[in-house]
Amino acid sequence: MASSSSLFIFATLLGLVSWQAAAYDPSPLQDFCVADMKSPVQVNGFPCKDPMAVNPDDFFNPAMLDQPRDTMKSKVGSNVTNINVINFPGLNTLGISLARIDYGPLGVNTPHIHPRATELLTVLEGTLYLGFVTSNPNRLFSKVVKKGDVFVFPKAMIHFQMNLAHDKPAAALSSLSSQNPGVITIANAVFGSKPPISDDVLARAFQVEKDLIHWLQSQFWENNNY
Repeated sequence: MASSSSLFIFATLLGLVSWQAAAYDPSPLQDFCVADMKSPVQVNGFPCKDPMAVNPDDFFNPAMLDQPRDTMKSKVGSNVTNINVINFPGLNTLGISLARIDYGPLGVNTPHIHPRATELLTVLEGTLYLGFVTSNPNRLFSKVVKKGDVFVFPKAMIHFQMNLAHDKPAAALSSLSSQNPGVITIANAVFGSKPPISDDVLARAFQVEKDLIHWLQSQFWENNNY
């Protein structure tokens, strides 16, 4: 039986060796382009740090992705730890990022999309119910997956995961084909946008009374991406 640490290493290597074929970001025109987060220059992505000022630490992130995260504070019972160009400048122009997802008992990573990336998810621990929904006519592809299994969510498809265990946590590692995949959480976007979407629009779209729309808009729509 494979250990959690060996599965973690396998999942990381799987993401790293597959990114070139799947990456949607533009191909780099040099060996590397460590992001210069202090530059005033505005570009699509981030400008490059002076190559002569780059050092090994620019390609390192002490992410501790082998360590479980706290899910108790989350209303949806999950915690997503993102490793992307925002907190790891060495990923700039390389077309890859990672995320660790922790699920409490019955925890959910709620329906969302990554507008700029395909996602390859490896289960590190536990049993998950997961799936994605296609563009119209909205076909659902779902499956129950276990430790060591891998599942792919195509770019920009609505997808989700849920821990099926009532009494123990689960965890997964995701590899994403963009340095900055972005995330749009469906419930937050529809009912928690600022300013809010017109209740006339939402009431007609969901075929419900406006009072229900007002109640939904009054809720605290949580972001589980810490």
